[in-house]
Amino acid sequence: MIDNSTFLRQRHAVVTGASRGIGAAIARALAYAGANLTLIGRSTDGLEKIATELRVLTCVHTEAADVSDNEAIQAVIRTAEQVLGPIHILINNAGQAISQPFEKTDLAIWQSMININLTGTYICTHAALPSMLEAAANGIPGRIIHIASTAGLQGYAYVSAYTAAKHGVVGLTRALALELARKNITVNAICPGYTETDIVRSAIENIVAKTGKTTTQAREALADRNPQKQLVQPEEIAQTVLWLCGPRSSAINGQAIAIDGGELAG
Repeated sequence: MIDNSTFLRQRHAVVTGASRGIGAAIARALAYAGANLTLIGRSTDGLEKIATELRVLTCVHTEAADVSDNEAIQAVIRTAEQVLGPIHILINNAGQAISQPFEKTDLAIWQSMININLTGTYICTHAALPSMLEAAANGIPGRIIHIASTAGLQGYAYVSAYTAAKHGVVGLTRALALELARKNITVNAICPGYTETDIVRSAIENIVAKTGKTTTQAREALADRNPQKQLVQPEEIAQTVLWLCGPRSSAINGQAIAIDGGELAG
């Protein structure tokens, strides 16, 4: 159940990839905790749907943009500041996965995975950081949270470009955490295993098409990587975001937190 306390009241949180899945779950959790929201995504309709739901709880501003477009994101962040004030929380959630054997991973696929998953994280962080630093210097702590993946902590076959990009996100997390450690801003990564999202549904469709397995068998094959034999739920990730944004999590910095049912424990 989402925590409905309001400890984030009057904080401005920016969430990318917010129109569905993990991003939408995070937006809901932050709204129930009182944060004002800027939601960024590529689907205007999807953003407006979640915004309409959450406007009964808090102020919500939406911006349709591609996180890998530097000029667009710079403009979006400046507008967000004008509408809702300084940024205090940044959730870099937007991402995409394409599955191909390495020999079929052409440069276009490789560049796409790097652009969306890694460069997009850099662009959004670089754009929001000046506002966050100003707010932090005035006593309001900042929280930067990257939604990475267990693919940022270990290798996975057939998603080499995605895995490389997510490893880069974890590296960026650790480096930036050290840079900002004395500036009242923490930087952490959350690394989910297979999660009930459109990315996993696409993976299931891919398995069905290439192996002839049924949808149920393909789903079970992915869930089987999790020792709990289930997919992670987006709300579990959202609750971890809330914890990292809380006032008693200031010592959690530079961490890559796996939410995977114990997959990486063995």
